[in-house]
Amino acid sequence: MPTASRKRVVLLGATGSIGENTLRVIAAHPDKLELVAIAARGNWEKLAAIAQKFRVPHVGLFDDSALAAARTSAAFPAGTVFHGGLSGLTDLARLPEADTVLVAVVGTTGLEPALAALASGKNLALASKEILVLAGKFVMAAARASGAQLLPVDSEHNAVFQCLQGHSSADIARITLTASGGAFRDWPVERLAHVTPADATKHPNWSMGPKITVDSATLANKGLELIEARELFGLRADQCHAVIHPQSIVHALVGFNDGSTLAQLCPPSMTFPIQHALLHPARAPGTDAALDFSQLLSLEFRPIDETRFPMMRLAREAMHAGGVAPAIYNAANEVAVAAFLAGHVPFVAIPHVVDKTLAKLDSFEPSDLAAVLAVDAEARRVATSELPALSSQL
Repeated sequence: MPTASRKRVVLLGATGSIGENTLRVIAAHPDKLELVAIAARGNWEKLAAIAQKFRVPHVGLFDDSALAAARTSAAFPAGTVFHGGLSGLTDLARLPEADTVLVAVVGTTGLEPALAALASGKNLALASKEILVLAGKFVMAAARASGAQLLPVDSEHNAVFQCLQGHSSADIARITLTASGGAFRDWPVERLAHVTPADATKHPNWSMGPKITVDSATLANKGLELIEARELFGLRADQCHAVIHPQSIVHALVGFNDGSTLAQLCPPSMTFPIQHALLHPARAPGTDAALDFSQLLSLEFRPIDETRFPMMRLAREAMHAGGVAPAIYNAANEVAVAAFLAGHVPFVAIPHVVDKTLAKLDSFEPSDLAAVLAVDAEARRVATSELPALSSQL
């Protein structure tokens, strides 16, 4: 039964990796968290199991055929209210009974629901980094206008957020996000031409979905996170940095203008930032085991070699260019990664697609969200047109 002390959560992206970890956190804290709505793209069978376990009254499905199947299924609890398509996900983000909306859908599908959540005064726990990369200034403006709080779920941004408690962005000299280096951090560069999708979706430290695992291997993920951090914390591009940290124990470091540095450390499990975002400002016993410093022998940091990781160079260039350049970077990367995972282009083609797309499209400062979405669509068209020439490299 709902109680006044429990935070009521809408989870958009319930069947993915972030969604699964969020469910673990909610299950571990039934006295503090209540799930009132869940949504996914099309996996209605998994949604049904979640709805039964957590007695969720509202269910959303983006895919029309999946929605039709779910409506006729007896697998959902009696009285389940179904919501379909993007408008359905947006309606869930506005649910009057919800306190917090966690957006964990892949790509930019979550943009409209995220804006709706903020506009209706809900706290937004944001795991979809593409949303801030695509439309950061509009999302942050929506949060300021409503007074709603934007709580980062990405481990690195959540780490910066924690380090900043009691401080303001004006106190920051620089932030440093850490990257594991991905699956190929120690491979000879010449081997990268022969990477398969199976190789690229095995992460050394984290359990994540296929797209973000590939992004980790190219370091596009870290590039996107730098762009996101600039928007989220109101920083200049030259204040945002990244290093390789193979152990994935230190998630970010914040250097202050007095010369001191704070870092946030925890094991490489997404339950830690998810729980922090959902329970903030309170803390509670963790879902996973804490660090044991008697076993932690060393913490290693390396500079990022942009010859090995050209996606970092391209991200930095897009971040410094500003305007819609980050949106172009993101869209081209999504197209290239999807083509690689489908076996249509080699792994090393990913940065080539992004580089050529950035070169063909001019950046400008968008006046509204429609302009950003138009650039996103055009970047995807241009990136797709680059694929046939690169498929011959397989």
